Amino acid sequence: MKPIIIQNSKIPQHLSIFINIGAITLYPFIISRGEMDETTINHEKIHLAQQRELWLIGFYLLYVYFWLKSILKGKSSLTAYLDIPFEREAYHMQEDMEYLEKRPKQAWMRYLIYPHANP
Repeated sequence: MKPIIIQNSKIPQHLSIFINIGAITLYPFIISRGEMDETTINHEKIHLAQQRELWLIGFYLLYVYFWLKSILKGKSSLTAYLDIPFEREAYHMQEDMEYLEKRPKQAWMRYLIYPHANP
């Protein structure tokens, strides 16, 4: 399924409670505050793949779990966000425009094994 891309939306601004959100993926939508470049779109498409693998609810539950786990360890909201395995995979691979074609299933799990370094 091709994502539905919505640019120049106020939705990310309204959802910016804990961190400043520039773009967000809420399957099947990619929603951004402004215009997105190809790297940002690719980053968000990686989240779409993660969400499909985990049947949406699993993705959202794990996303919140990983974020809260870091917060409870005393990390800032931004650091907790960057520690989420889903974000680590998306940031690490966002510039590889062919990544989604060759991405192994459940690739985000590699970022659990290497919590402080890119695999």
